[in-house]
Order: sequence, then structure tokens, then C-alpha cells
Amino acid sequence: MELTAQTAKPTKPTKKVVVFDYGFGNVRSAERALARVGADVEITGDYERAMNADGLLVPGVGAFAACMRGLKRARGDWLVGRRLAGGRPVMGICVGMQILFGRGIEHGVETEGLDEWPGTVGPLKADVVPHMGWNTVDAAHGSYLFAGLPADARYYFVHSYAVHDWELETGNPHIAAPKVSWATHGERFVAAVENGPLWATQFHPEKSGDAGAQLLTNWINTL
Repeated sequence: MELTAQTAKPTKPTKKVVVFDYGFGNVRSAERALARVGADVEITGDYERAMNADGLLVPGVGAFAACMRGLKRARGDWLVGRRLAGGRPVMGICVGMQILFGRGIEHGVETEGLDEWPGTVGPLKADVVPHMGWNTVDAAHGSYLFAGLPADARYYFVHSYAVHDWELETGNPHIAAPKVSWATHGERFVAAVENGPLWATQFHPEKSGDAGAQLLTNWINTL
């Protein structure tokens, strides 16, 4: 019997994503959400494995200060810095986004963050706190993170603190300005940032249903 050769369609390689396990984050929810959209996911606190992954996801729940202590114990501060210095993608979620800023103030206590972006994480001023539930996002013009998502898409938030002002100014027309998206709960706050290899969301894409899945797909497609 003569076999007929068929031209195989090229397939995009599966991307390796590490969900960094430093003791503060919904790592299993993130793992399931990333696997759902086709990533090869590993939960680990191992520095080298996290360093060598195509993408690094840094979750975070709880207090800013506690997350920073846990991250430093796991050398996560060095990990994030080294990956970004090499242009390797990092994504922060919830408090994992907040700790990327310069400092956090909770109950009058100030804690230094990773300072990848200038700015302060402070209490939300709203009638109901925490901000818990579904909300829309005013996506930045030309956003890649929110590509393919309607303006009325809703995302799941759980937080009592937020960044209220975007302070980073590039001042250089040859450098693309970060894309900053906003949401409102009592007051306007930063909901997501896209800045070169560093992306982050205040909401939980892993808990945001189909909209969150599309958003994670958009991130994976950049890896």
C-alpha cells in the first residue's frame, strides 16, 4: 500500500508558565485557569524553574506587608527583577499587582514594595469595603490584555486597597507609554497595567469566567 504524505500544519508550541508559590495566592485557581487556555502550568517556589519559564505569574492575597515578607523569603523579589531585566514576561494578580508598586500603606503601616512602578497602594474610599464582586473595567486604548473583550465585560474583584494615581512618566517619545486601565468603586483606581514584559491586574482573571480566560489567553499569546 502506498502512503500519501500530508503536509502538517505548524502548531504553536505550548508555553510553560510558572505560578510562583510563595505562600500567598490562589495558586490552584490560577493553575486551573491557565491550563484551561492551553498553557503548560507548574506551581513551584523553585527559583531556577520560575526563572526559566516562558511566563511567570505572581498571585497574591492578604496583606501587602505579609506578601512582601513571603516573596522575599522565596527570593521572589530577585526573581521578578531578573526576569524583567531580561525582558521575560511577568504577570501579577491582585496583591501580586500591588506589590509591584513603590509602597503599600495598611492600617497606618508603610511597607516597601518592589518599586517596579512608582506609586502608593492605599485604602479604598467607598461606602462598601471590601470591593467584592463583579465590575467593569475602562480598558486602555490599544490594550492587548483586553483585546477581543467587550466594554461591558465584567471581572471579579476582592480588595480593600488600591492604587489611585498613576505616577510613572516616561518622558521619552521613543519609549511606548504603559497602558493603564481603570475601574471605579467609590473612587477610580488602577485595574490593570501593561508595561513591556510586566503586566498586572487588580482583579482575579482566574475567577472571571470566560472574560478572564480570554484575558489570560491574550497574555499567553505574548509569551
